[in-house]
Amino acid sequence: GPSWNGTSGIQVHMTNTRITDVEILERRYPVIVREFGIRHGSGGSGMFTGGDGLVRSIEFRSPMVVSICSERRGRYLPFGMNGGGCGAAGKNLLTRNSRN
Repeated sequence: GPSWNGTSGIQVHMTNTRITDVEILERRYPVIVREFGIRHGSGGSGMFTGGDGLVRSIEFRSPMVVSICSERRGRYLPFGMNGGGCGAAGKNLLTRNSRN
C-alpha cells in the first residue's frame, strides 16, 4: 500500500483462501511437509516492501502425479511500484529420490 509493507505468505492453493494448514495437506495426501515458511527478503526493496513469498518443501511418500500452478517464475518479476525494486522470482524445484 501507499504507507505500509505488503503482507507476506499469501498464496492460493487448495481452498482458495489465505493458506492451507500443513496438517490438512498431510492428512488428505500421502505427503510430509518438510519445510514451510516465509522466504525472507523476496519481497523487493523500497520504502515499503512487497510481501515476502513462501518456501514449501514437500516429500511424497508414494508415487504421485502432481501439477503446479504458479506464476512469476520467468523473466517477469513481481514489479515494484513508485521506484521500488522488483521482488524475487519464484522457483519450482523437483528433487528425485535416487532409489527410483
